[in-house]
Amino acid sequence: MSPKFLRCLTLMPLAGLLGGCNLVVMHPSGDIASQQSDLIVAATVLMLLIVLPVLFLVLFFAWKYRQSNTDAKYDPDWHHSTGLELVIWSAPLAIIIALGALTWVSAHTLDPYRPLDRIDAERVLPENAQPLQVEVVALDWKWLFFYPQYGIATVNELAAPVDAPINFKITSATVMNSFYVPALAGQIYAMAGMETQLHAVINKAGEYDGFSANYSGAGFSHMNFKFHGLSERDFDAWVMKVRTEGTILTRDDYLKIEKPSEDEPVRYFASYDDGLYKNILNMCVRPGKMCMSEMMHIDAMGGAGKESAHNVERLKYDAHQMEHRTEGSLVPASGPETEGNPQATKPQARAPDAEQKTAPDEQGHTMPGMHHDTDAPDH
Repeated sequence: MSPKFLRCLTLMPLAGLLGGCNLVVMHPSGDIASQQSDLIVAATVLMLLIVLPVLFLVLFFAWKYRQSNTDAKYDPDWHHSTGLELVIWSAPLAIIIALGALTWVSAHTLDPYRPLDRIDAERVLPENAQPLQVEVVALDWKWLFFYPQYGIATVNELAAPVDAPINFKITSATVMNSFYVPALAGQIYAMAGMETQLHAVINKAGEYDGFSANYSGAGFSHMNFKFHGLSERDFDAWVMKVRTEGTILTRDDYLKIEKPSEDEPVRYFASYDDGLYKNILNMCVRPGKMCMSEMMHIDAMGGAGKESAHNVERLKYDAHQMEHRTEGSLVPASGPETEGNPQATKPQARAPDAEQKTAPDEQGHTMPGMHHDTDAPDH
């Protein structure tokens, strides 16, 4: 028995293992993921229209012009063929144009920020359909889901009714991460202080895997969760289960959950503090932190100049290295709170060694023509 044959026998068990792979990306259960799967197939077929003939011709020419084939024409002075040049350049150009048109249309149709207009290939989305709102927070190393329409929250478990549009708002309380449920839709990045979106729908009831698709540290491989596609009745029962078995998620509880941990079990919260997701997004859950929206408001108004010296501590956002400060050691952007001015937006406090006089362009954010109507989130 030849060594080559023995090597082939050794590789045969591997083929059996590959046969058990779950190709969920190519056989998903959500309409958005299905369209993405179709795009992968169409793009692959278009590319194979060039790749396969090229591979065939490579083998064909190697066989036809082998040294032992004396019947093959030998023409060492040949250097040009107009017809061959047209084929070589026109065929790939046509494929590139087709791929470009396909991906351009698909990139706009499957834009994760674009609201859904259909449930699946055969059903359009009713005009009165109310999407399920889910706010997603990536933590070290777990997922936190808020359901603002129901006032509940969960850790490492996600559920949605079948054939109902889902609007995800996604952020991170730590490093950059990626939210991915292959059966539902493509992966979407989660970044601290920023919010990304995803519109999707699940069309088949079942339990699906969700996980982080972006390396985020030691516990990355355990950053998984289950996504349940449920009927409307089962989804209502699931919401009732969360309300019955869940506890209250306060800011203090969230700060404990925020700490790095691995293999976090599923947890339910029957309610949570108002504005908690908004404060997570703005990186100001911890007492005394300046919200990102407040900082952007100050910047939009021209900056705070030297008057913002006391805001240094409030602008330190590293949750894993923050020291708990006493309430009196931090000064708001508007200076010390007073009875008539509990939380103004113009800094008034000065550093102890600050000069008493400042140039006109350093006097905070009262420059003419600057207006901002957005209120800062609650602290």
